[in-house]
Amino acid sequence: MNAQVNTFTPLPCTEPGKSGAPPRPGASQDNQVKISFQGVSKTYGGRGRSGNRTLALDRMDVDIKAAEIVTVLGPTGCGKSSTLNLIAGFEQTSTGSLLIDGKPIDGPGPDRAVVFQQPSLFPWLTVMENITLGVKCRGVPKDTYEPRAQMLLREVGLSGFEKHYPYQLSGGMQQRVQIARALISEPKVLLLDEPFGALDYQTRILMQELLLQLWQEHKPTIFFITHDVSEAIFVADRVLVMSHRPGRIKLAVNVNADKPRNADFLSTPEFISLQRDLLHAVQEEVHANKNRPPMAKAA
Repeated sequence: MNAQVNTFTPLPCTEPGKSGAPPRPGASQDNQVKISFQGVSKTYGGRGRSGNRTLALDRMDVDIKAAEIVTVLGPTGCGKSSTLNLIAGFEQTSTGSLLIDGKPIDGPGPDRAVVFQQPSLFPWLTVMENITLGVKCRGVPKDTYEPRAQMLLREVGLSGFEKHYPYQLSGGMQQRVQIARALISEPKVLLLDEPFGALDYQTRILMQELLLQLWQEHKPTIFFITHDVSEAIFVADRVLVMSHRPGRIKLAVNVNADKPRNADFLSTPEFISLQRDLLHAVQEEVHANKNRPPMAKAA
């Protein structure tokens, strides 16, 4: 297994796309772009009498390839979740363009599925009912979704638990249900917001291995937010490090180790080198932020 580190400087003043402009930070060199951030900024309106506004993302330029796994690291408040919400269609950009398959994202859609840190399962529904609720509500015939649900239950290791309720499952098993529910609609993009953050270490490793196995089978484009540097490396084709608010791409690192991976990868020289570089990048940003003066609010 080989690993290669590519670093990118902060966004240059020259506009992307103009003659002589360097590649955008974190931008893929592949033509098969699935998701494209083009000068995206996100500003949130303030509350109270002052009405101050907060710039969460600033001129973000990133291309994500089809079937690529991109993990995102950064200090709290750097805009990781805002970025995911924009891709999901839960929020809209303030400036710039955000495209999926070359078309603007104007809202949520079945081509994208989201998995959050805490399982959002309906406690009164069984495992099978939770997995199939969304496709059933969209009018998909039972003879279409039920075989796929059974297949996904086998793939996530939950065969035999179809009639169990969420309270009868461990945290890891509940996340398996949530992942199966996300995959049943065959999304092209899977958005993961710290999905394994509440699990114990051993269960997290198992879930990371499972995610890579599912990716091998279904090949979705994955955008994965985490605070865990080891996790970011283990599952990724590329790791993005974001600066403190306003969020920008500080560093982009390629992980060229073969997939799927197992726990042995964690002790390889390639992994250890990547972990050191990424830890330094994240900690540098965290410590630098402590010495910054209070950031001016957007007008």
